[in-house]
Amino acid sequence: MAAGESSGSVVRRILLGSQLRRLRDSRGITREAAGYSIRASESKISRMELGRVSFKARDVEDLLTLYGVTDEVERDSLLGLAREANVAGWWHSFGDVLPGWFQTYIGLEGAASLIRIYEVQFVHGLLQTEGYAHAVVSRGMRGAPAAEIERRVALRLERQKALVAERAPRFHAVLDEAALRRPYGGREVMRDQLRHLIEMSEQPNVTLQVMPFSFGGHAGESGSFTMLRFPESDLSDIVYLEQLTSALYLDKAEEVAQYEKAMVRLHADSPGPEESRNLLRGLLQLT
Repeated sequence: MAAGESSGSVVRRILLGSQLRRLRDSRGITREAAGYSIRASESKISRMELGRVSFKARDVEDLLTLYGVTDEVERDSLLGLAREANVAGWWHSFGDVLPGWFQTYIGLEGAASLIRIYEVQFVHGLLQTEGYAHAVVSRGMRGAPAAEIERRVALRLERQKALVAERAPRFHAVLDEAALRRPYGGREVMRDQLRHLIEMSEQPNVTLQVMPFSFGGHAGESGSFTMLRFPESDLSDIVYLEQLTSALYLDKAEEVAQYEKAMVRLHADSPGPEESRNLLRGLLQLT
């Protein structure tokens, strides 16, 4: 199965979950009552409505009956969505090295039509060379078996294929100059990485900007973040904040709006793509 098809399963889980939540709310039914109807807990209903678990056809059928959905066309549509939502993504084969909380992100990333990121610690994973990725993973996983490190690097490289796929998303990256000056893997690795960034910045679907030290304080002061937009009109933008052992997914309109303002400000205040390429070329000469 193509990566784009399987990654869409995550989006379908979220869409189905939001539909079930809307139906439950319209009937004034509590999560506890909904859980009782499918022999599950209130927290299980919450996870279903957030799209964080797979769906059993029987559970969806029982919930639709409880919510008064009798129209066969509507029922078939939602049950079809449940079947599609349970398709395993390509990344499941990396389950031995992939944290559960990150699987959701990979699915969302693969289904997005627009990915916008601000990165301050290191070059974003979608733009890393193999050598740079190996250095980053090795430093972050000190003492890990070599095989595990190689698997994690392979996963990162597999994700990057989306940027050059036939239906590639638009990718807009703002890299803080700190991410470009912090060495990973030695001089040649860094030189290869800088050359790769220059090359990727010339791809038609990629916009790359560098926020220079010389600008001073800026809108990205709260740290790295990612914004994902999807082709499905029913799905709102999502802000992804990665932490050491987990991640936050923000989709409340007021929270997303604050990050949208910060992203727009970063785009406006950073040098444009051509000037940013010149900054990269200057760093390459210094490396």
